[in-house]
Amino acid sequence: MTDKTSTITGGICPICKKVEAVYAHRPFCSKACREIDLMRWLDGDYAVPAIEPPDDFDGDITDALMGDQDDKDNIQ
Repeated sequence: MTDKTSTITGGICPICKKVEAVYAHRPFCSKACREIDLMRWLDGDYAVPAIEPPDDFDGDITDALMGDQDDKDNIQ
């Protein structure tokens, strides 16, 4: 089992770019870098890209699930 204070080599801290990271804070090199990253997420500096659905998206789903009532009346 790896000691939580041991150093990991080969990874680069995404905040300060140090080559060594502490196992307990991976992928960061320290608690300070880990908290800087968290604050960037909380402040909105980072965001996961999303595609906004059209305004009538809910109507499209309802139509697809329920089907067009006119079509059901015409089928014999």
